[in-house]
Amino acid sequence: MSDSDFTLSRRKFLDRIAMASAGAAMAAAAPWTAIAQTPVATGTRVRLGVIGTGDRGRALIQNIAKTRNCTVAAICDNYAPNMDRARKLVPADTPGFSDHRAMLDARGIDAVVVATPLDLHASQTFDSLDAGLHVWCEKAMARSIADCSAMIERARAKGKVLQIGHQRMFHPTYLSALKRAKSGEIGEITQIRASWHRNNKWRRNVPADATDRQINWRLYRDRSAGLMTELATHQLQVCNWFLDGVPTRAIGSGSICFWKDGREVYDHVALIYEYGGGRKAIYSSLLNNARYGCEEQIQGSTGTIEPELGRIYQEVLPKQLALQRMQQDVARGHKRTVPIGGATWFPELPVTTPGESLGWGEYDETMLQFEGFGEAVRSGREVPGLLQQAYYASVASLMGEQAMDSGQAVEWPRSLVAF
Repeated sequence: MSDSDFTLSRRKFLDRIAMASAGAAMAAAAPWTAIAQTPVATGTRVRLGVIGTGDRGRALIQNIAKTRNCTVAAICDNYAPNMDRARKLVPADTPGFSDHRAMLDARGIDAVVVATPLDLHASQTFDSLDAGLHVWCEKAMARSIADCSAMIERARAKGKVLQIGHQRMFHPTYLSALKRAKSGEIGEITQIRASWHRNNKWRRNVPADATDRQINWRLYRDRSAGLMTELATHQLQVCNWFLDGVPTRAIGSGSICFWKDGREVYDHVALIYEYGGGRKAIYSSLLNNARYGCEEQIQGSTGTIEPELGRIYQEVLPKQLALQRMQQDVARGHKRTVPIGGATWFPELPVTTPGESLGWGEYDETMLQFEGFGEAVRSGREVPGLLQQAYYASVASLMGEQAMDSGQAVEWPRSLVAF
């Protein structure tokens, strides 16, 4: 697979998804990708009301516009500048609301997109489900594990579709990586190292017409778990996916290490998630060094996959140490020249071979999520596998927060929704 396999065309993109997800093993590991191989019904589009038109909400609106089966039929935000920016992305006659309950009461929509701060996800999802509407909600699911579970239970009770945004599950490079891991190319996976490192304070300037809690909600404990729910959720989903399970327990340490500016959430987190069979996921995220950025290193006995960078590496046998070689020579009665003053030991430095490309390109897989959601709304049946993956990723992120707060190992919760 070469980088040129990826193009900007929609057809190529969908073909690439289908190719990467083909086979029985992948059908079990990523059942949601079947939508890439199923024609999307055209005609009347599913009408979506978007709650939250900040940066992420506007990005979702633009992706919805690319779909063949969905349209934005209403927008809602209680912050006027966000609404003004969103109006430029939708037809002029699109209804706008400052209160999501008014949008629900006005009808005219089939489903709701929730793209608001984390602490609002659960209540707005409940309101939308109670209004008889399906819900697509941004990750992480909610601010507490109890609310994550309650969202699923409410959707089931109301007979409505609940889908959570995790775009890596539709990413052709990640699907290709998973397929090659499933085929045994990197041997037995025993560890995943994941990181999301940035070098910025994660604090935005507050306009005169807003409050800090409104603009910098990610920095307040009651509104967000910070790095864990806003970033780690993505990568914990990848860990669960490639390790084909959920962690049995988590241990970790979190601190406000660098940005001592009154924030309430950690700016530096380090965790170990333990999985069955002694396998581990090691996660770190910090806000004062961007050298290693966002990446996952999926480490097996015969190779390593770095899906975020689109590379796969085969293991290279380590060179024999000079002292070991000399001992073997003596035991065999062999003689050879021994360098005087030369190095007898070399540190095991990182492998620098370029590896092989998993393929790359410019596209946004969020579009495919919404096409799947549109078909789920039409059929009344959720896209297989998506909700379970998102739920477990959100639980893992909040479990990690608990481990850091308590300074104790936290076990995987036993009273979770069953799938």
